[in-house]
Amino acid sequence: MTALRHAQRRERARHSALQHGGPGFQGGVVPTWFLVTSLPNIRYLTGFSGSNAVLALDLRGPEGDVLGTDGRYQDQVRDECAGLPCLIDRATLVAIAGHVSATGSGSILLESSITVQGLDDVRAAARGWAVGTVAGVIEELRIVKDDGELGLLQRACSITSDAFVALFDEIRVGMTERAIARRLEQLFGDFGAQDRAFETIVGSGPNSAIPHHQPGERALQPGDLLVVDAGAYVDGYHADMTRTAVVGTAPTPWQQEVHDCVRVAQSAAVNAVTAGCSLSSLDATARDLIIAAGYGESFTHGLGHGVGLQIHEAPMISARSAGTIAPGTPITIEPGVYLTGLGGVRIEDTLVVDSSRSRVLTPMTRNLMTVG
Repeated sequence: MTALRHAQRRERARHSALQHGGPGFQGGVVPTWFLVTSLPNIRYLTGFSGSNAVLALDLRGPEGDVLGTDGRYQDQVRDECAGLPCLIDRATLVAIAGHVSATGSGSILLESSITVQGLDDVRAAARGWAVGTVAGVIEELRIVKDDGELGLLQRACSITSDAFVALFDEIRVGMTERAIARRLEQLFGDFGAQDRAFETIVGSGPNSAIPHHQPGERALQPGDLLVVDAGAYVDGYHADMTRTAVVGTAPTPWQQEVHDCVRVAQSAAVNAVTAGCSLSSLDATARDLIIAAGYGESFTHGLGHGVGLQIHEAPMISARSAGTIAPGTPITIEPGVYLTGLGGVRIEDTLVVDSSRSRVLTPMTRNLMTVG
């Protein structure tokens, strides 16, 4: 990602921040600075990948922009953010607020995700300046990905799919959920990922009915349903994929029935994704089929979500979601049916909306497989 591309993003962020304003600036006061404290947003705007940073955007023009971090990252910030002035101080937020207030008089806009303590610190350091908060300024810009972002996401998804295929060939009766999770994460690294995108979910037998089950020491038994939900992480971008299998034997009729229900609903939703489609109607495409099959009460979460620099980001896809999908938006489609005490099925793919239709980035078969 080039310094020019990040500078262009900061210009869009500057314009968006001025448009949004904030509750602290009612009455016509125009904010003069926007402090970005969310690390994914800072990475999007600067390329900086460290664990401590604050970006001050001068809303009057780019000349005043400055990135704050601490001494642990002074070499890293120089390499990742060439040409962007940097302030090094362990008390980064206070130092940036003090730097901004020393430029004269004005007002500061903050991301609403800042902590209460952080807001108090800025108000104290800014020496009486007006301080307000606003939500979603950068998150809205991040929804539609550029070609570079989509390339990284495609790489993360390809690694994820390849690792799942390799893992499912290795699974055997008697392996524990935790051993399966650790092996999959090792495969991510073997195939070129820097890390896992999130804590790997592995649920077997009755645990497969727990949507976000934390893998434990339960050993796989013949006839178990096995749900694996995981993703690879590549240069800041997160993949997300879920597949369900049966362990050691052919599926029972009820297992096949539930899986067929989820697979048909998931395929219908994937095929319905087009630029401009309604988020809530997309959820209904899958949910109505699951309800018609008699499992509506067992589909207990939304249909999907955006994915990128965070594993869950806008847009969220549920019955209550407003808005539509824009071209260049990567999303997940992940219906599930969870039968307490018996087992569950979830099928999830990451896809991106091109100019007219969707393109699946995690191409592994969705059929009910037998493993082990």
